[in-house]
Amino acid sequence: MATAKTTTITFRIEPHLKEALRTAADQEHRSIANMIEVMIRGHCASSGIAIYEPSESPVRGQKKAADKK
Repeated sequence: MATAKTTTITFRIEPHLKEALRTAADQEHRSIANMIEVMIRGHCASSGIAIYEPSESPVRGQKKAADKK
């Protein structure tokens, strides 16, 4: 799996929510950052929001499909 560039996100959260996040991450043996990523992906999946990975952009995918014909 190729490693893509990442970006930093900074936000404030109430201490009790951070503790709940830490507990959830610990229970799944994840880092807090990875737990947030999993939660975002889960929310997007359940809400029908597409997440396009850099190698799967709609333009590239369409071009590759046309090349296969």
